[in-house]
Amino acid sequence: MTTATVERAATATATSGSRFTGVGTLVRFLLRRDRIKLPAWTGGLGLFVLYLAAALPNFAGTEEDLRGAAQLFNDPVGRLMIGPGYGFDDPTFERFVANGYGLYFALLAALMSILLVVRHTRLEEQTGRAELVRADRVGRSAPLTATVLVAVITNVVGGLLVFVMLVGYAGFAVQGSLVFAAAIAATGLAFAGVTTITVQLSQYARAAAGMAGGALGLAYLLRAGGDMGAQGGTGLSWTSPLAWPQQTAPFVLDRWWPLALSLGFAVVTTATGFVLSERRDLGASWLATRPGSAEGTESLGTPLGLALRLQRSGILGWGISLAIGGLAFGAYADAMLDAFGELPDVYAELFGGGDQLLAGYLAYMAVFMAYLVAAFAVTAVQGLRSEETGGRLEPVLATPVGRWTWLGSNLAVIAGAVVVMMAVAGFFSGVGAALVTGDVRHLWELTVAHLNQVPAVWVVLAMATLLFGVLPRAVPAAWALVAFGLIAGTFGPLLDLPEAVLDLSPFAPAAAMPLEGFRFAPVLVLTLLAAGIAAVGFLAFRRRDLDLT
Repeated sequence: MTTATVERAATATATSGSRFTGVGTLVRFLLRRDRIKLPAWTGGLGLFVLYLAAALPNFAGTEEDLRGAAQLFNDPVGRLMIGPGYGFDDPTFERFVANGYGLYFALLAALMSILLVVRHTRLEEQTGRAELVRADRVGRSAPLTATVLVAVITNVVGGLLVFVMLVGYAGFAVQGSLVFAAAIAATGLAFAGVTTITVQLSQYARAAAGMAGGALGLAYLLRAGGDMGAQGGTGLSWTSPLAWPQQTAPFVLDRWWPLALSLGFAVVTTATGFVLSERRDLGASWLATRPGSAEGTESLGTPLGLALRLQRSGILGWGISLAIGGLAFGAYADAMLDAFGELPDVYAELFGGGDQLLAGYLAYMAVFMAYLVAAFAVTAVQGLRSEETGGRLEPVLATPVGRWTWLGSNLAVIAGAVVVMMAVAGFFSGVGAALVTGDVRHLWELTVAHLNQVPAVWVVLAMATLLFGVLPRAVPAAWALVAFGLIAGTFGPLLDLPEAVLDLSPFAPAAAMPLEGFRFAPVLVLTLLAAGIAAVGFLAFRRRDLDLT
């Protein structure tokens, strides 16, 4: 055996033995970095339980009063939205929380895990920080191992908070609460495993998150198709990681064994992620970056064309999702009509009451879609912030493109996309409602009703722009305005919030079409308010330095 062979063997042995060096330090470091984000996510899960436990008695009064609302979820469209419908033949508060809202807890846990893994793996490589960390005494597999351990800790803590709230505050049964909490944590771990694969496939954090989000969307579609087929789900349901936690049927069957599928899926996907990570270079990816065209199109030579290109994928993704959601919400009108006589009184308060309950439901759907489009607007402005921190804005501003031109072009694209998305959501809501009611007037009415909410979304966009101009690191605070609008508009009647508080929401002033007639004054006031707030953001952005941190 030659000296060179011995040296190579020794090097390989040393490298193999040090693959996990520094894991403990990195875990503490990641927890320190996420000292605000992770408590916000896990605390949000606990607060969601707190709200449901407090609101349901006000919503229905007694468990017997839940039967009317439960009828909505026994409908195929209802199962599409909430899951297989276990326990809705004999509803209780426990079953209503776990099997009516369990899907949304699972979605939150999945999104939390996707963002966590992308943030601490691919984004670190993309920005070059991973290379600095690996230059120290850190093993090759240590960063991914630390990220997975933090994901485990976060999901376990989130599940524990849900369990404590269910048992300690709501007084629900221990066994069902434990099954429900474990199902949420297992779902988060399953999609953390999926993301450990997607971060190996793409060189860019946004693409990796998009692929993981696409996997989540596919899981939702498989679950929805299976659950619509029959109460309790069909064989198709069992192909979806989102269906497995719901098949535990908390407070009904209390089955543990479906969680073995979630945990097994998490182990297999995570192991695959580690294998893929070991077989690529730092900063590289398994999917080769496709070279662009040798020459850009003429539109890319203009600020508006560049802005449209940067926002294109987000606009298409959100637009398709809103179209599907609008169609489902519109088709749900038939179930609302069938169950009107047995619905709790709170529905009358939320949807307008009396003979106009269908029109009130459709009006609420227009506002609900506005919340979702407002979320797109905040996300789009956060994308502008990423252009700045990623160093891509500086070269653009080094050309004859001025700050106002760049920001104005991007905001024009985002504001225009808001109009298009609301029109698409309204049109497909009208299609769904027309199909089940036979009234084609819903096409026009709901399209106009959704467009009526555009100025409210523009106000949210303007507030995000103001934060971007004044304090760019605080852009995520614009989510608070979306959350406040959702809470005030949806839960305000349940929580008996004062009218003065409800009126602070930018979504409150516009007429509740088609329940009410169109009012021009709120549209004008909200549009002028959005323009004024955005103008302040423009001025602030022109005066501040670029913030690359």
